[in-house]
Amino acid sequence: MINPMSLEGKAVIVTGAAQGIGRAIANGVLELGGRVVAIDRNAEALDQFAVEVGGDRLIVAAGDVTDGDFIMRTVDTAAEWAGHIDGLVNNAGISRAAMIHKMDMDTWASVIDVNLTAPFRLLQAVGRKMLAQAAAGATAPGAIVNVSSDAGRRGTVGQINYGASKSGMNGLTMSAAREWAAKGIRVNAVAFGVVETPMTETVRGEKFRETYLAQIPLGRWGTPEEVAQPVCFLLSEAASYITGQIISVNGGYHISS
Repeated sequence: MINPMSLEGKAVIVTGAAQGIGRAIANGVLELGGRVVAIDRNAEALDQFAVEVGGDRLIVAAGDVTDGDFIMRTVDTAAEWAGHIDGLVNNAGISRAAMIHKMDMDTWASVIDVNLTAPFRLLQAVGRKMLAQAAAGATAPGAIVNVSSDAGRRGTVGQINYGASKSGMNGLTMSAAREWAAKGIRVNAVAFGVVETPMTETVRGEKFRETYLAQIPLGRWGTPEEVAQPVCFLLSEAASYITGQIISVNGGYHISS
């Protein structure tokens, strides 16, 4: 039987790919036969990733996703390298905590810029390539997966900027899905709960650990490797009839009808 999740020959851009969830997603794409353009600010970690992978199925691009010129150059480079772009994973994100009444505009804007404006720029740039591929006759011109969060559905204390950015990511996903479905471009999001990454160290620490675990029916944190798998599924033809969805990957932390 042909593996329905095969990404053989597919070229996928992954942001925040040098560590954590992004690295796990990039590894998943490679393991399924795909090629990866790994984007991250951490040039040293990217170079180490490239050394570990070896071969010609991975290229890296070190830079800031809030830099529009960098984004355009990297997307063009990816298209030239692979001849096509089949997938985008908008994974890069930051958090900057402050209570609402204490949050300054720089703290607000820094999170919105990285978590929402940068994904829009990438979606737009990659989407233009995919639209051109559709116009050239591609039957499956591309799939985009945006990394969201339960914070965008439930709200969050002390991170209104983060919660707003992830709510915005959900809107970005649904709007792009509606606009591009007729061209065969699929756009979905995964809403993560608490995953074992440096970003969630505070939540997983002694002060908050039991409070959060009590709200997760599976009773544990997610790992980068297991939450990467649904992303790879959405990139693959196994999800060919799925678009515009925000899929919870959270151990049951948020359950809705």
